[in-house]
Amino acid sequence: MKKYKHCFAVAAYGESRYLPYLLNSLKAQSVESKVIICTSTPNKFITACSAKFGYPVYVRNGKHGLKDDWNFAYEEGSKLAPLVTIAHQDDLYFPDYTKALLNAYSRFPDMSVFCCHYDTIDGEGNTINGSSEKVKQFLRLRLRNHERADRTEVKMSALKYGNGIGCPTCTYNVNYCPVPLFRNDYKFVIDWATLIRLAGEPGRFICLEKSLMAYRVHEGAETMRNIENNNREKEEEEIFGQMHPAPVKGLLMHFYKKAYGAYENKKSN
Repeated sequence: MKKYKHCFAVAAYGESRYLPYLLNSLKAQSVESKVIICTSTPNKFITACSAKFGYPVYVRNGKHGLKDDWNFAYEEGSKLAPLVTIAHQDDLYFPDYTKALLNAYSRFPDMSVFCCHYDTIDGEGNTINGSSEKVKQFLRLRLRNHERADRTEVKMSALKYGNGIGCPTCTYNVNYCPVPLFRNDYKFVIDWATLIRLAGEPGRFICLEKSLMAYRVHEGAETMRNIENNNREKEEEEIFGQMHPAPVKGLLMHFYKKAYGAYENKKSN
């Protein structure tokens, strides 16, 4: 029997000034979870954060890479608890995230993926207002019917016309999402492609339209790099092409690219 029901597996990389803010938000959870720090770039900064907050560090030997780092974090978390959140080092989790997650799990033990609404903040923690999250909220509309959220078509409704599920909001049920979790070679849409795969497998997607965490937009983020090198557009176009004919794919990409605006605006400020 695993001692904990839920584990935050923090994917730490380099020396992010935002890591202590994340760890502090995990320490402030109203319901306690197991927290571990996982990294392929061990350094004095991460060690100091570990000592300050009392969270152990797990080191992966090998070159840094999103897929390998996330899979490592998920696998280590899965050894400790049946529910694992891969926490991104730039983000924040509000105090009732774990409480809401465990309440959902108690009602729907066949929950394969938990997700929620989120706020978007800038590098200084200020809230960014934008239309992209409203679009994502619309895409998640059918997921609000939790009784039907075990059906493939309902789960896919949040993914077919764009990725309506925020990656850092997700918690995965190890019983329905065994390791390795990420099995594609994408650099940006790795989570979207994974959710599409999971939508076709047993398990219920439970979405709470309550803001339970904050996703941080800043110039050093992986998303920014993928926009600048055009990799985001390339991979998103490929995903749409797998589900729609060319004319529909083109139309969806036209509107979907507007979601890049939050980062473009941040870059220009």
